[in-house]
Amino acid sequence: MPGIQEYYDVCVVGAGHAGCEAALASARLGFETILFTISIDSIAMMPCNPNIGGSSKGHLVREIDALGGEMGKNIDKTFIQSKMLNQSKGPAVHSLRAQADKISYTMEMRKTLQSTDHLTIRQAEVSEIVTEGEKGNYRITGLKTVSGGFYNCKAAVLCTGTYLKARCLTGEMITHTGPNGLAAANYLTDSLKEHQIEMYRFKTGTPARIDRRSIDFSKMTEQHGDETVVPFSFSTNPNDVQIDQVSCWLTYTNEKTHEIIRNNLDRSPLFSGMIEGTGPRYCPSIEDKVVKFADKNRHQVFIEPEGIHTNEMYISGMSSSLPEDVQYQMYRTVPGLEKAKIVRNAYAIEYDCINPNQLYPSLEFKTIAGLFCGGQLNGSSGYEEAACQGLIAGINACRLIQKREPLILDRSEAYIGVLIDDLVTKENHEPYRMMTSRAEYRLLLRQDNADLRLSKKGYEAGLLSKERYDWVVKKEKLIDEEMKRVSKVMIGANQKVQALLTSYGSIPLNTGVSLTELIRRPELNYHILAPIDKDRPALPHEVAEQVNINIKYEGYISRQMKQVAQFKRLEKKRLPKDLDYSRVHSLRKEAIQKLNQIKPVSIGQASRISGVSPADISVILVYLEQAKKREKE
Repeated sequence: MPGIQEYYDVCVVGAGHAGCEAALASARLGFETILFTISIDSIAMMPCNPNIGGSSKGHLVREIDALGGEMGKNIDKTFIQSKMLNQSKGPAVHSLRAQADKISYTMEMRKTLQSTDHLTIRQAEVSEIVTEGEKGNYRITGLKTVSGGFYNCKAAVLCTGTYLKARCLTGEMITHTGPNGLAAANYLTDSLKEHQIEMYRFKTGTPARIDRRSIDFSKMTEQHGDETVVPFSFSTNPNDVQIDQVSCWLTYTNEKTHEIIRNNLDRSPLFSGMIEGTGPRYCPSIEDKVVKFADKNRHQVFIEPEGIHTNEMYISGMSSSLPEDVQYQMYRTVPGLEKAKIVRNAYAIEYDCINPNQLYPSLEFKTIAGLFCGGQLNGSSGYEEAACQGLIAGINACRLIQKREPLILDRSEAYIGVLIDDLVTKENHEPYRMMTSRAEYRLLLRQDNADLRLSKKGYEAGLLSKERYDWVVKKEKLIDEEMKRVSKVMIGANQKVQALLTSYGSIPLNTGVSLTELIRRPELNYHILAPIDKDRPALPHEVAEQVNINIKYEGYISRQMKQVAQFKRLEKKRLPKDLDYSRVHSLRKEAIQKLNQIKPVSIGQASRISGVSPADISVILVYLEQAKKREKE
């Protein structure tokens, strides 16, 4: 059949959070880019909770921003409530979270995409990847759509989210659609399988949306946003985000709720065997919570607005796939929801995704040159996890065309590095969610210093302006200069000093000490001590914040830096891509199988593969040394 034929540098499939970042990165780098979406109205859609950030996810958004991505800027323009989580704990786990206006977030991202040069948006379903070459050594040449169009490309990024052969389940009712009733993508899976791509079947879910007018908020606890809002993007003026915020609300399930759920488990697709896919361990449905935590007589439920111009309220903590009639019974047992009117039913969604072990750390397929993959298609969950993968995949698709080395962030550089390394190295049999506990060097990978860690890479990649990068360089210099100055400021035991220390419950001085020593006291900090630091320069808050954190945690930071140095040594020991590990004598069979499957790029990555022991690593190191000697001979 005749059809249209067009030519692009990069094709991006899917316009969710991963696809948006991939397409923007490619177009901003000057490459002719086309972005395919099943529905233009669903660009950057939030089918689950309309919020950005949260524990560890806030770190990812800050890192996306430091590299030149869009998510942080977009939420700063469209949030309706903002909170810094974990403020009672150390700075390593502080995480920003913002509730978005769902429609505004989508429209703002769509506006950004449509005003970006070199970017074409096309509403169409991609049905086939077209390659040349043979099994195990393909190269992408283009994409076909259901309508018969052929799009030639030099590289492509798949960001299909939860749409591949998707089906939504509410009790006995099954609809073969994507999230929010949008059309599923039913053809691309077969094309991937024809190219020997291993697929998984995963599942996630979402709670009901309830009409605000049917909720009795007097029975709930009001949850306010922060008095002073901190922006996500390092480029956002803090004054621009000090807005009137909406409230969220807290209530709880009870034994009556749990009894209704237990009595109807046979009608839940989760427990009846209707659902094939594996669900997320760290975001369980209310049915899962009731079964797995049978000793708990209540669970938190947050009532959160979907936006300013809608009455829909999101029932966070009560995702479900129970039938409609059971949902009504269940929700109406919750204090404040006794007269709840459901606008949209809760549902579970099943979808196809790939085994991400088939990808290099660049997110390129090992067996299909030029084809990259990002987001929930890689077996992850969450908007933020998707967006950072899309950004890296988009950058690396362009770098492949430029014949440049890919941008790969390691575990000591970014949460993004931890996430991607976990996906491509470890066995993931359930949707992957980022958590602070996954990052070994989390004291170094704080959200507050993401710009200091990654702006150079964003600038070198071509996505960060010189003006913004120059400020980061200046900021580093100001921090260093102030830390040196503070270490030389001696504080005597005079009356003013003693009064200040006593007012904060700090032990008075017997002799003079440096200002640095006082800052290290748990009850004191850099800001508190300003009255006794007469020569203190006027510094931006973000500089003062880094000075305070670096001084207070200097010992811990120094220790982690030494650990990173050791880690880097292993990462620098590269492994040949074509190494057949069955030829490496003395390796255990399990290690050979796993190493040949994953094809690690370094000794460091090899050491993190499940089933590869320290003894196996020693064998590989000896083999590499012997290979070097043979080459010299």
